[in-house]
Amino acid sequence: MSESVKASDTPASAATPKDTDAKSRRKRVILFSLLALTVAVAGAGYYSYWKHVGSRYVSTDNAYTAAEVAVVAAEIDGPVAAVNVVDSQQVKHGDVLIVIDDTDARLAVRQAEADLARGRAQVASATSDLERSGIDLQRRQALVASGSVSGDELTKVINGAGDARASLNAARAAVALAQARVDKAKVDLGRTVIRSPVDGVIARREVQLGQRLQPSTPLLDVVPVSDMYVNANFKEVQLKKVRPGQSVELESDLYGKKVAFHGVIEGFNGGTGAAFALIPAQNATGNWIKVVQRLPVRIRLNPDELAAHPLRVGLSMNAKVDLRSDSSPQQLARSTP
Repeated sequence: MSESVKASDTPASAATPKDTDAKSRRKRVILFSLLALTVAVAGAGYYSYWKHVGSRYVSTDNAYTAAEVAVVAAEIDGPVAAVNVVDSQQVKHGDVLIVIDDTDARLAVRQAEADLARGRAQVASATSDLERSGIDLQRRQALVASGSVSGDELTKVINGAGDARASLNAARAAVALAQARVDKAKVDLGRTVIRSPVDGVIARREVQLGQRLQPSTPLLDVVPVSDMYVNANFKEVQLKKVRPGQSVELESDLYGKKVAFHGVIEGFNGGTGAAFALIPAQNATGNWIKVVQRLPVRIRLNPDELAAHPLRVGLSMNAKVDLRSDSSPQQLARSTP
């Protein structure tokens, strides 16, 4: 009986390793197939993403709002009589910002007008002298043939007529100068009232009531918030397909994802940030390491969106350029503030 048991157990024990190897091979094949399928699906997904999204857009979070800030400065000297604005105040074009005491300017206008009146009187007198000398000359010339007038006398009369004409020309030139001084004095009088050059928001107000101003003294800034634009600093390797006229979608840190701004590329800066740095990089040295540079790209914003969601200078933005877009001239005109 023991021999029969041993004989029956031998085939079962001999088949077990083969079955185990077959199962292992099948598992490896399945796992490899799944891995290959996963790689293929991932590759197809990446290709699809790159074709439809990745190759179509370039983006950067190194972007900031900017504006052509109007610097308001004094054009004449004098004490400040009134300051009508404070920082953050909204103003319109033509609003009175600052008033300079106009006492000296009014006196200058009166003095210039008095000089002009005297000059005009001198012109009238010189005109009369010229007319009188002309009549005398005609009389002397008529008597020359009869010998009643000598040649010396006639010469004196001719010279007198020439002097009278020269005096009239000098008086007229003096009047022209006096008129210029009157015009200048009136312009200076008008400059005692300083008005806003643009619509915008007051910033960096430095002027104080009673302060004695000198010409070119900076007083304050007016930021035209309705004409904001964005400087987006893209890496140079991102700009191969970027062109003026392409549309840009922007997001500000101020409003977050709930507000989308739209703009159009206007152009590129004349150099990278490093090129215009206070201490530019010395790339000619032996210890040079190549660094990918960034080039500022100017993006014009939609004025209607700015009116709905105002921005301020220096705010952080995220910019994404649609490389397949190309705004038509009509679209560009519509987006122009």
